[in-house]
Amino acid sequence: MIRLCLLLMISVLLLGCASNQIERVQQETSVIKYSKKYPSGDRFDNLYPGRKDYPLTCQENCYPSSQYVLCQSEAEQCQFNKEQTPPNLEAGFKIRWLGHASFYIESPDGSSILIDPVSGQFDWPVDWAFRLSAGFFRNEAKWPTMEEISNVDAVMYSHIHYDHFNKSDIAAVGNNAEFLVPLGFAEHFPNNGYKINEMSWYSAKRIGKLNIKFVPAHHFSSRIWVPYLYEDNDKTLWGGWVVEHQGRKIFFAGDTGYSKHFADIQQRYGDMDICLMPIASYYHKENSDWYRYVHTTPEDSLIAAQELNCKVMIPWGYGNASWKMGDHSSHSALLRLLHMYKEMNSSIPLHILNEGEEVVF
Repeated sequence: MIRLCLLLMISVLLLGCASNQIERVQQETSVIKYSKKYPSGDRFDNLYPGRKDYPLTCQENCYPSSQYVLCQSEAEQCQFNKEQTPPNLEAGFKIRWLGHASFYIESPDGSSILIDPVSGQFDWPVDWAFRLSAGFFRNEAKWPTMEEISNVDAVMYSHIHYDHFNKSDIAAVGNNAEFLVPLGFAEHFPNNGYKINEMSWYSAKRIGKLNIKFVPAHHFSSRIWVPYLYEDNDKTLWGGWVVEHQGRKIFFAGDTGYSKHFADIQQRYGDMDICLMPIASYYHKENSDWYRYVHTTPEDSLIAAQELNCKVMIPWGYGNASWKMGDHSSHSALLRLLHMYKEMNSSIPLHILNEGEEVVF
């Protein structure tokens, strides 16, 4: 009798674990670049590796205070407080910044997407390793409602790093949405009936009336505690996204350093309407050259936005719910952005959000 009960329980569990549906999305226009550093031939590489010559670098007085950035202490726990009139693009996109790299976007046709959703700290046990090394947990992000989460049509991830991909959030979203991810990503999902589209660079997938394209970024990937002691480096691809609805385009850069790929994306897909651009994680007192190699400074992002011909730029990466990895403080990157925006006399309109705020273009 006991054996029969055990068999029934196992059968129920097995029936409850539906297999994932995995599609590798690749078209004639797709691009994949494999690294020559690894003999296995299964690791990815950036399109433009090697030494970088940056067009512009702030040299001194890069973080002056701003009357519009109100903080509890020096550049910490701040709110941007300035009345802004967003450009009227007649695009119909509603964009909400959840914190760090996470966005909730509603399209004009009523569909919704999540980009790089990470609601809390890193997956366990890496969250505790970060707590021990950094001395704090990240503040909670401004998360969508349960109704919004349950009705999401698509979830996109830019890369596998813990601050952009949290497995607990997959379970929260459930398996009704389609997941769009870089190549090599599907094996990191639990087997629970998820619809997963593994994308190569410059491949496209239609979700309802949205045409979603995966585009290059200049970064890297790894998913373990100590990346250089294990062998998963660059086994999954990384990139950004272009979300198009009736000719209007949102560009999400993902984690990236500055390189020629920005100009390539504009040449291939045309001017971008709304650009969601990273401005943080470029500073490290001992290794800033490497940090900047894979992350844009605020001035790098402003130059990239010019190359993309963005009609408006929304920055991300700073904030009260950031991890302050590669930053002086929670809002140092925003202060540098506001300073360099004036210094460069940039023509790209900026729209600054605090976490949890949304804007309609």
